[in-house]
Formats: sequence, C-alpha cells, structure tokens
Amino acid sequence: MIPTNSSYYYGPQGEAPLSRTGYVFLAIVMALFTGPAILLNSTVIIVTLMHKKLRQPLNYALVNMAVADLGTAMTGGVLSVINNAEGSFSLGRTGCVMEGFAVSLFGITSLCTVALIALERMFVVCKPLGQISFQKKHAVGGITLSWFWSLTWNLPPLFGWGRYELEGVGTSCAPDWHNTDPHNVSYILAYFAVCFAVPFAIIVASYAKLMWTLHQVSKARMACVEGGAVAKGEMKVASMVVLMVLTFLISWMPYASLAMFVVSNPDVKINPLVGTVPVYLAKSSTVYNPIIYIYLNKQVASPPWVDEEESEAVTVVEAARVSPS
Repeated sequence: MIPTNSSYYYGPQGEAPLSRTGYVFLAIVMALFTGPAILLNSTVIIVTLMHKKLRQPLNYALVNMAVADLGTAMTGGVLSVINNAEGSFSLGRTGCVMEGFAVSLFGITSLCTVALIALERMFVVCKPLGQISFQKKHAVGGITLSWFWSLTWNLPPLFGWGRYELEGVGTSCAPDWHNTDPHNVSYILAYFAVCFAVPFAIIVASYAKLMWTLHQVSKARMACVEGGAVAKGEMKVASMVVLMVLTFLISWMPYASLAMFVVSNPDVKINPLVGTVPVYLAKSSTVYNPIIYIYLNKQVASPPWVDEEESEAVTVVEAARVSPS
C-alpha cells in the first residue's frame, strides 16, 4: 500500500522512479551507513554505561546524541534498507506517518544536541556566568529540553498542522515539503525556523565566542608552559566539537536547503533521485558523530586503567575549565 502522494513518485504509466537495480543500489548504500551507525552509537552508549569515569555532565550530551543517532539509524536507516530492497514503501499510510515522525524526532533531537554541546562548551570555557560550575542538573536540563523541543515541533503533523509524506524515490517518509496548501506551508516555515535556523544560530554564536576566548588564552599564556598546555587542551576540545558540528551541517544543510527551495518554488519539479541524495546525506550523519567522539575524545579512546597523570591531562582536555583572565 502506497501513501497518499504516490502519484508524485510514479510516472503517468505507473512506472517507478528507479529501476530494480537502482533500488537495490540504494539499499546497499543505506546499509553501509546504517550498520556502522548502529554498531558505533551502541558502543558509545555501552562503554559510557560500563565506565564510571565517563559518566560526567560534559559527556551527557554526547551520549544523548548517540541515543538520538541510534534511533535514527534503527528507524530511518533500517526501514530505508528494507523498503529499497523491496522497491517501494510497503508499510502503508500509518507506517509512513510513524516512520516520518520517528526519524524527524530523533533527527531534530540530534541537531538540538549539537547546539547544546556548543552552548555547554562555551559556558565551560568562557564562563559568562562567572564561577558557576557546570553540573549534572544543567546537563540533564539541556538534554530534556532537546527532546521536548523536538517533540513539540514534530507532533503537529499528527494532529493536522502539516503532514508526513513520502520523499525522494518514495521509500521513506518525512515532513511534506511539496504540499502548497497555506496551512502546510506555514508549518514547514515554522519548522525550518525553530528546528534548523535557531539551533544553527546558537551553534554559530557559541563557537564564535568559544574560538575568540581560546585565541585570547593562547596569546596571554604563550610563554607559560602550564598555560600553554591548558590552552592546547582547550583547543583539542574545540576541535572535536567544531568538527562534529561541521560534519553534521554538511550532512543536513543540503536537505534543509532543498526543502526550503521546494517550499519557495512550489511549481519546481525535482527529480526523485535528486531529492533522495540530501535525504541519504542527512541519515549518514549518524555514523560520523560516534567516530569523532571515539577517536577525538581522549576519555573514550583511553582505557579505564590509564595512570593518574594521563587521567589528569585527559580531564583538562575534556573540561577545559580555565578562565581567559
């Protein structure tokens, strides 16, 4: 059973937008991203639960991102592999709505968590609130807000404001960017503003402030061995999260841009395959974040029995709790 907008994905004679070989190829591509994403994000979560030293407030957001990315891979990734292997969306209208909601919920939570990480790092390094330390309650509050924000803006299509429909080659579902009904367009514009533009603005502002502070620290302590080591630690922390932000935006920006282009030009005809590429780029982000987290976060890369001196250095790199005075 095909959801209601199936005519968008099938030609005048009912032909599918891709050949059987094309669908199999997409299934293989999606499987190559989905398998590692499930394995890596699961590893991040399990390792954090196993080792107490990793369960620090500054790591909560990174684990939250792993949970959200794992959810995206388990819903959007696995279902995309199955549907592409079958050559059509086989879950019916209800399945389309539920898949669209789940993938959007996890995806926007992950994006909000990127903004949360940027904000946390900025507060820890720059200390805009003075000597107020970053505590567990702050980390839990930020994570709760990321899920609440995503849930708030992904629930409306279930109640009539906007809707979830097929996208790309018709084997996955998402918010309906193609419907020109003013009621639907208003939802898409609001959704883009609060779920993409606002987090992106927070990310840019936070990292601009963070990088400026790190620059000042490096200049002020260039001649001090200890200060230079701390500044180097802060730079490693910034490099990890900045790289995470860049890879996430590279993955999601084409999708957001195409969606806004379609909304702004309702009469434009987008080739289904062209519309599918940004979708796959967005879903591929689920495999990048744990790679960055595992290999650039010394606390995860180092075994739990590292000696005291190394552990202390790791703490400096992770927390970077140095005032730029």
